[in-house]
Amino acid sequence: MKAFFHISLLLGLLCLAAGCRQDRYIVASGYAQGGVYAVKMNLKGVKERPDVIRARIDSLLVEIDNTLSGYNKASQLSRLNRGEEVHPNAMFRDIYARSRRIWEETDGAVDVAAAPLFDAWGFGFTRDSFPDDDAVRALLATCGMKRLKAELPEDGSLTDDPSLPLPKLNFNAIAQGYSCDVIARYLYSIGVKDMLVDIGEIYCDGVNPEGKPWRLGVDRPEDGNNTPGASLQGIWTSDGGPHGVVTSGNYRKFYVRDGRKFAHTIDPRTGYPVSHNLLSATIVAPDATTADAYATDCMVIGLDAARELIESRPDLEGYLIFDQDGQMSTWHSSGFQLEK
Repeated sequence: MKAFFHISLLLGLLCLAAGCRQDRYIVASGYAQGGVYAVKMNLKGVKERPDVIRARIDSLLVEIDNTLSGYNKASQLSRLNRGEEVHPNAMFRDIYARSRRIWEETDGAVDVAAAPLFDAWGFGFTRDSFPDDDAVRALLATCGMKRLKAELPEDGSLTDDPSLPLPKLNFNAIAQGYSCDVIARYLYSIGVKDMLVDIGEIYCDGVNPEGKPWRLGVDRPEDGNNTPGASLQGIWTSDGGPHGVVTSGNYRKFYVRDGRKFAHTIDPRTGYPVSHNLLSATIVAPDATTADAYATDCMVIGLDAARELIESRPDLEGYLIFDQDGQMSTWHSSGFQLEK
């Protein structure tokens, strides 16, 4: 969904059969959500057959697409945005509840009910771009989680006043992180302990096939660096525990008009693309949904507020890359395990 997916994997050769510490690592990979995915897992002690596991991962990704994708015109999200009667499934209601909590926690900086703003600036599900001030004000009047129910009922009614136009939803800010968590929950349920789930965003736990903590490269956030792993700014090393790891940045999805760069990060509180010196934010959290949400939040609120946020949350670690007088500079929290 997002187009700036940023984190590259630094892996040695995988042991695909018994041998490495008597582990049984396999890889399930394919295409999903506009890109490729790769799930690396250790099947030591797992009774489920690899082909069954791969099929289940694919079926979960299809379910996610049919539920949450704004590009799939038959998905529950697309149908709801068109005003059709929809009875949301458990997955839709779950991500809606998570989105509501994130909106509250971020004081509106991450708002999934602001889809028309992203469409208007050309970063949503349409190709529009560069609205004037009057158009932005008109769109703001129709957007926002504040206009929707706190809890989504099974009948799909988003508001108690059906006479009002409904805000359209866009889950891009957390959907790929959420997808990682869905796959990870399934792997845990069948007994997998060592895993790395890469669906544009990352969830990892345990160790890699060499018996060492997972290592992830953070791309250098410079315009033109469109190949993940081609130019790295730093490397994060896991402590072996469960972590979601997500980077958000404005260096891969933007356009320039009249000499001014318009980034894909839209502040849903103002209706305009952000303009500050924070180039990318990498967040480590207990799950990928949280990491995804707060990486986006950091890119909305900017460097100083992002640093303050990370330092105030014991469940978050962060690595911020920013422009300082034309030079790329970095900051990381004390618990962010940046490889020297």
